Amino acid sequence: METTRPVPVAGGTLDVRVGGRTGPALVFVHYWGGSADTWNGVIARLPSGRATVRYDQRGWGTSRSLPGPYGLDRLADDLDRVIAACVPGPFVLVGHSMGAKVSQLLAARGPAGLAGLVLVAPAPPEPPGTVTEEYRRELSHAYDSPAAVRHALDHVLTAAPLPGPVRATALRDSVAAGPEARREWPLRGIAEDITGAARRIAVPVTVLAAEHDVVEPPGVLREFLLPHLPHASLVTVPDAGHLLPAERPGAVAAAIADFLAVLRS
Repeated sequence: METTRPVPVAGGTLDVRVGGRTGPALVFVHYWGGSADTWNGVIARLPSGRATVRYDQRGWGTSRSLPGPYGLDRLADDLDRVIAACVPGPFVLVGHSMGAKVSQLLAARGPAGLAGLVLVAPAPPEPPGTVTEEYRRELSHAYDSPAAVRHALDHVLTAAPLPGPVRATALRDSVAAGPEARREWPLRGIAEDITGAARRIAVPVTVLAAEHDVVEPPGVLREFLLPHLPHASLVTVPDAGHLLPAERPGAVAAAIADFLAVLRS
């Protein structure tokens, strides 16, 4: 069972959902277009009582009214505040796509209690050459309308149809952002080079790649992420696309369980 805690951040508060007590706590950070609900299927498959923390990032969903800037550093500041307010002991960051890049930035700061990272279909710290200015301009319009979101879900973000309720949640979340927050990631954040920060991460990292991900393919992660994370290992999830938490929540939950078992050993 989860409770909601208001956490003060710059310009307002975040409503943070906190559940369970068994640590280390799992702190979930959603993708560009997602929300705390992106993780519903994953959390439902975790052992009962596992401590979890999740929230809508600044500019999205219930946090839409928070003012900018919406860049990676501000999102990492918000994440830091959430952890300080809601996590009394050891924790693992679980970040998806944009949320994984935010997680890398915070991990590089060496926050007290950080035990490891699970990066799910992550945006790499070094932008690939395919992230051109033209690509970023086109990407910035991916969530302009429900029709645009449906196209992205069906032809870019997934490798197989999502269950109806899961697809409805993804559609709702992708249009639930202010225009500035929606544009920040494709126009700037995705192209930001954070390799210097990534190399400072000193905790174990597991990277989940999706076999059919056309956004962050496994080959891109091997070339532009793994060389900068000396403590990382990569696992490829078969028959999946970029929205791993929605498409294969059981595989994500199992990978988290495996990672926690390694941390205990």
